[in-house]
Amino acid sequence: MESFDNVYLDLAKNPGKCKLAESGLGWRPSGGGDTFTLDSNNIGAAQWSRAAKGFELKILSRSSGVVQLDGFDQEDFERLSKAFKIWYGINIETREHALRGWNWGKAEFTKAELSFNVQNRPAFEIPYSEITNTNLAGKNEVAVEFGLGADGTTASGQPAGSTKNRGRKAAACADELVEMRFYIPGTAVKKEKAPKEEGEEDEEEKEEDGEEEEEVEEQNAANLFYETLMDKAEIGDVAGDTFATFLDILHLTPRGRFDIDMYESSFRLRGKTYDYKIQYSSIKKFFLLPKNDDTHTLIVLGLDPPLRQGQTRYPFLVMQLKLDEEISLELNMTDDLLESQYKDKLQSRYEEPVHQVVTKIFRGLSGKKVIMPSKDFVSHHGHSGVKCSIKANEGLLYFLDKSLIFVPKPATYIQLENVAIITMSRVGGAVSASRTFDITVSLKAGMGEHQFSNINREEQQPLEEYFKAKNIRFKNEMTEDHSSSLIAAALENEQMGSSDDEGVRPDRGSADEDEESIDEDFQTETDSDVAEEFDSDHESSGGSDAEMNDASDGGGDDDDDDAMSEAEDSRPKKKSKVGK
Repeated sequence: MESFDNVYLDLAKNPGKCKLAESGLGWRPSGGGDTFTLDSNNIGAAQWSRAAKGFELKILSRSSGVVQLDGFDQEDFERLSKAFKIWYGINIETREHALRGWNWGKAEFTKAELSFNVQNRPAFEIPYSEITNTNLAGKNEVAVEFGLGADGTTASGQPAGSTKNRGRKAAACADELVEMRFYIPGTAVKKEKAPKEEGEEDEEEKEEDGEEEEEVEEQNAANLFYETLMDKAEIGDVAGDTFATFLDILHLTPRGRFDIDMYESSFRLRGKTYDYKIQYSSIKKFFLLPKNDDTHTLIVLGLDPPLRQGQTRYPFLVMQLKLDEEISLELNMTDDLLESQYKDKLQSRYEEPVHQVVTKIFRGLSGKKVIMPSKDFVSHHGHSGVKCSIKANEGLLYFLDKSLIFVPKPATYIQLENVAIITMSRVGGAVSASRTFDITVSLKAGMGEHQFSNINREEQQPLEEYFKAKNIRFKNEMTEDHSSSLIAAALENEQMGSSDDEGVRPDRGSADEDEESIDEDFQTETDSDVAEEFDSDHESSGGSDAEMNDASDGGGDDDDDDAMSEAEDSRPKKKSKVGK
């Protein structure tokens, strides 16, 4: 047996002891924990290279992907090489990495990882087990997303330090690489796999097939890279058969139409540009919310970790379905499986409105409870949601039994137990304040606040009844005295407004154009401009325009030439001339 100390498995935080024996190898963390073992029959190849903590032994297993053992000394290579040769019949390959720092090179798809080579040397390698999603970010650009863990665990809840589950290594450190983009210009020819050799006849068939392969049309190189990565990382092919498929479902967040494929442990969203695979274990909340138009309903899925599209995160999926659209669907599931695992959860056949079918299948496969609007709240018009806005985004605010949720964008979820007080107030001028009001939800322990604006004045009474039913503290600042003081303050600012304090006068848009006070403030300047315009017309067309000039207060000047040449006593002469 060969033993090595201070060895790190798969970029783990803590080192451990690695032992090699004829039956295989094992690794145990120094502080105690789960032991990782790899059978000798599962070892396919091994590579030795310089790494972060010294030297790394990378083992390409036949079934578990890539196993990285880092922290060896250079002197350990001879012992490792001898052990692998004698016990496993494998020669350890020595690899040197590219150190030029170039960001252009050639991508190579190996059996277990994606290698980015610069001058025929690997600059970095990405195990397929670390890739959770990929999509076409542009015509020649492919985005690759990596596993995102939380506190050293993955969605399955297993500890870090193993390669059995996707995204395990990324969870080992505080700083995580979550996305990488490749720019791939040009075109490429897709090569299909040739049949296995079984004799001379197969050889001839293989040559014929090869000729056919050359006739395949060229396609965008980025598309070929994307399709190959989808196949290698098993992103498109989810384990197991599709139980159900829903085509062309409208999503408000993220915006677009997606096909939904339902599998045993996950579901897939297939769009024209983006493709997502989401585990049912990531669904934390499930809402069914009817819209106010009595035509559509919303299905909202709360995700943790959230769905990522580039640098944008979507903690909620919002689907919109028609109420009157029916579907006939038969689950692609054996009777034994339906009876053993999904008894009283799923049916073999559905013939109902599509929103009910989607809800029932999601509920049956994910095991999540469906949350619906509270019976303690009914809006003035008999709806479950209240139309309002968050800043410039308009949506619907729903009042549930234990929470509030605003959809579609930005989807905002507030638990009632975290609400300290809700303030109802009027904001804006006198006209808008009389028709709408705002509510500000202040959270406990300094967790911030959320403001929902432009709520119809008729919803005040239903809201107050809901707050009382849920024992929520609320404050109404919309009393008549408070409203009168706002109106009085606005009028006072208008009356006292001048060119000096114009900046602080409330801006009421086009309504200010009809105010006489504004004309008085700018009377001299305005009259002077009009006078010049009409005086020029007077010289060319007649005296009626000059009469309009003199009908003013006399505070304006005549044409610049007239003002310099004529005396003040010449003005009566103009009047007498016009009078004649």
